[in-house]
Amino acid sequence: MILLISDLHLQEERPDITRAFLELLAGRARSASALYILGDFFEAWIGDDAMTPYQHSICQALRELSDTGTQIFLMHGNRDFLIGRAFCKAAGATLLPDPSVVELNGEPVLLMHGDSLCTRDEAYMKLRKYLRNPLSLWILRHLPLGTRQKLARKLRSESRAQTRMKANDIVDVTPEEVPRIMQQHGVTTLVHGHTHRPAIHKLQVGDSAARRIVLGDWDKQGWALQVDEQGFALGAFDFVPPGLPAP
Repeated sequence: MILLISDLHLQEERPDITRAFLELLAGRARSASALYILGDFFEAWIGDDAMTPYQHSICQALRELSDTGTQIFLMHGNRDFLIGRAFCKAAGATLLPDPSVVELNGEPVLLMHGDSLCTRDEAYMKLRKYLRNPLSLWILRHLPLGTRQKLARKLRSESRAQTRMKANDIVDVTPEEVPRIMQQHGVTTLVHGHTHRPAIHKLQVGDSAARRIVLGDWDKQGWALQVDEQGFALGAFDFVPPGLPAP
């Protein structure tokens, strides 16, 4: 059995989401051969050298799962693309490039965070290209800690404001981009997150029937895609809302 999740946006301000994730690691994930986290794992990440005690605790929880034999794969999202090799080494995780093709249930499956599919959001695509440039990444990682913190707050604030003003079709994937990239990678199954619109979409790629599986974000409930001998099953699960004690 393999589990795929994304868009947890882990942060100290949401102990309910943190608790649900830790319960997943201590329970269901222990039976999985692999756990894939497809981006936006953290609400923000300003560098491995700036890890807070909270982030260290998440790292340790991942390491404990890894030590039981479950492989952990982590992909960058648009909020945590500065996660580096130091964190992954400490967590016992492997950093995957975006996109990546992996074999699940004997078939090649394309894994992505999903933001690069939103090509109609031209302003974001320009920003993404700039921020993911190797020189930009080097500069960002070497900025003073205080500067990185201010920059992260500014980017998050601007992102929320701009998202509210943009039309729904602009912040969703571009329909023509999906079959193009699937055909490019020779797959009929794509799994991604980012859009916060969980669903399984049927489509056509060339002459073949295909599917796009969108992982859900963790907010009012958690989401996971389970892959086993029964196939691909996308499902939600409830967790305790903020402000209420654990049962």
